[in-house]
Amino acid sequence: MGWEIVEEVGDRLARWPLNASDASYPKTVKHTPTTHGDASFEQPAKLENPMGLGRLGQTLTAREIFELVKKDLERVEREISLESVASVDAVTTISRYLQDGGGKRLRPILVLLASQLVGGVSDGTVRMAAVVEMIHAATLVHDDVIDSAKTRRGRPSSNAIWGNHTCVLAGDWLYMQAFQVALRERNFHVLDLLIALTQMMVEGELLQLERIGKIDVSEGDYMELVDRKTASLFSACARLGAIMGKTTDGADEATETRLGEFAWNLGIAFQLVDDMLDFTSHEKVLGKPVGSDLREGKVTLPLIYALEEATLEDRQLVGTVLKDGNYDNVPFQQILRVIEERHGFDRVRERAQSFTERARAIMSEFPDSPNQRAMFALTELVTDRDH
Repeated sequence: MGWEIVEEVGDRLARWPLNASDASYPKTVKHTPTTHGDASFEQPAKLENPMGLGRLGQTLTAREIFELVKKDLERVEREISLESVASVDAVTTISRYLQDGGGKRLRPILVLLASQLVGGVSDGTVRMAAVVEMIHAATLVHDDVIDSAKTRRGRPSSNAIWGNHTCVLAGDWLYMQAFQVALRERNFHVLDLLIALTQMMVEGELLQLERIGKIDVSEGDYMELVDRKTASLFSACARLGAIMGKTTDGADEATETRLGEFAWNLGIAFQLVDDMLDFTSHEKVLGKPVGSDLREGKVTLPLIYALEEATLEDRQLVGTVLKDGNYDNVPFQQILRVIEERHGFDRVRERAQSFTERARAIMSEFPDSPNQRAMFALTELVTDRDH
């Protein structure tokens, strides 16, 4: 099973386009600091190619990134498969179904690359890469139950097949199994990081539930959710990789922190692009119906920006979809028109680029190496993609 998944991950990564033109990158970035809680979302001024590298050529391609981690990623897949066997058949079946569903495996790849950057991949690195993918899978199961989703990655969602009750318990089991694997490291720092991460993600889901169906969601509200639900996991991936790197005691605290900050910015950019693709992509590419977020009552950044300049009529259109939970009375194309005319997508692209530029600036602090260039190239892949 593992090898086929790894090959599919390579194929998926290879389809991530790298943009060879600077034309899509904003020349200036509006300075709009936003602070929510302990997380600062200050938007930096644009950095002009901090490493002095071209978009292509000296940075790595998606396929080259994959080649750096292919053997270790195969080990991760075997670890996930081994650790997903439960004493109850339903849990094992659901776990295997999720693993067979594929995905880009970006989170375990982050763990592996961070570990390689600080000294090399250890057995603990492989286990931590499996842990973060299992935690990610558990969150997807719970999200699909909460959202009453019918599809995931182009297939029926697990809750559509096995039902909500069974899937909630299967997701709980995956969480606990991930912690059991992590516990074998006997490393309190790892456990502290994972516990804080899980609490952040659960709190993020609860905050999102409070805001379901509400049209007046601020950019600060939205960014808080992205921080808790996505960026915190990306950051933990890089930090775990640094901790488990094949050196005497892993990376030093400063290196771990900087890698975490790199991945946090990468995670913010990833989610911003994801929320834009929910409107602009196609169902076959996305693996789920377009416009799902609004249908499920979630107002994301493209709409938040558009609503800042929208007419009363535009707001009523959005409000109708939120109330109905479908596009029967307001066609999806009308919502798309509102976002396009109010420049919602343009502003989100600019915002995402500001976070990738910040991530690039952090990564430029590390010595040049294939692994450093791979991390650098991830910032391109995250923003310039169609799924």
